[in-house]
Amino acid sequence: MSITIFIIIATCLISMSAFNNSDVFYKMKHWPYVEARDKEYYRWLSSGFLHGDYMHLLFNMVALYFFGEGVEFWFQAIFPGFGRLLYVVFYLVSIVVVSAGTYYRHKDNPNFASIGASGAVSAVVFAAILLTPTMGIYMYFIPIPIPGFLFGIGYLWYSNYAAQRSGDSIDHLAHFYGAVFGFLFPLVLEPRLFLHFIAQMQGWFSSLGS
Repeated sequence: MSITIFIIIATCLISMSAFNNSDVFYKMKHWPYVEARDKEYYRWLSSGFLHGDYMHLLFNMVALYFFGEGVEFWFQAIFPGFGRLLYVVFYLVSIVVVSAGTYYRHKDNPNFASIGASGAVSAVVFAAILLTPTMGIYMYFIPIPIPGFLFGIGYLWYSNYAAQRSGDSIDHLAHFYGAVFGFLFPLVLEPRLFLHFIAQMQGWFSSLGS
């Protein structure tokens, strides 16, 4: 069984156990105001395994499945022997990094709380974009694939724009932090990835003129 599948199963089990258990939900959600006062920083990690409903859970886990397997394979190929462990570290740390980012922005706001694996899934998606920037990504209502790097640019712009507006209950800032972390983490481990990324981009642009 791949690590990605294991993470999906664990997330589903924890999320579903909390759907009808308000105590579990309350104790695990990311709530910066409470974390700052009660020092409950474990929430930075536990919140990444909670979801609000089945659609929220399904959307995140389907995205994780489609992008995670390839990223996991890269970790195993580049770091034989401990690549799978490193992939787990990457995923878990991405949850913590995202939560830490929103913590410092909302620690004095008692009305802010967030849940979900969206930040970590964003990290996985952007790691995949780094590895294969020209891969096609499909979006709702768009019948043709969008090159990964174009999707990434649009995703970052929208996440930042929506975070500034704060007009809904979605933690767009978490998506932004996760995406940036997911792009940078593999580069820190293997800086030559950047040259590979640039070479693929050059090839894609060159194909437009041929």
